[in-house]
Amino acid sequence: MESLATWFANNLGQHISAQWTVFIVSLLPILECRGGLIVSALLEVDIRQAVPICILGNILPIPFILLFIKKIFAWLKKFKFWRPIITRLENRAMKQSTNMSRGEFWGLLIFVGIPLPGTGAWTGSLVASLLDMDLKKASLAIFFGVLVATLIMSVVSYGLLGAILH
Repeated sequence: MESLATWFANNLGQHISAQWTVFIVSLLPILECRGGLIVSALLEVDIRQAVPICILGNILPIPFILLFIKKIFAWLKKFKFWRPIITRLENRAMKQSTNMSRGEFWGLLIFVGIPLPGTGAWTGSLVASLLDMDLKKASLAIFFGVLVATLIMSVVSYGLLGAILH
């Protein structure tokens, strides 16, 4: 993820403002707020600006995923090219759902909040949608999960952990 974030910082960051670069990276699957905070640190965006930008960027696509992903997947499966890709995505998301077995809300919040590869708001939204979770419950769990992930990644990306420990 760091190399991808560095690529965006070096390439996109040359053409648009640092804040817009952070916002765009935070919108993207895989990178999300984690990548956005790495990019913001690389582009020297003040943490007080970076955190709200990353949260907004990470949260913005979530309602659309929760509401429309199943319909989009069903439509894409009609095409031979997309069928195996969508099936793999669905299977991967359903494997991740076992991490949420201890209660949908808390499981989803922890799944989104722990900044590990394959977790995050995009995958959490996909899992919640495929499991037909209540929209309000899923949205709140994902939002609070993004806050937790942002807090963790802020400490890591801005070197606050070193300041706290010393």
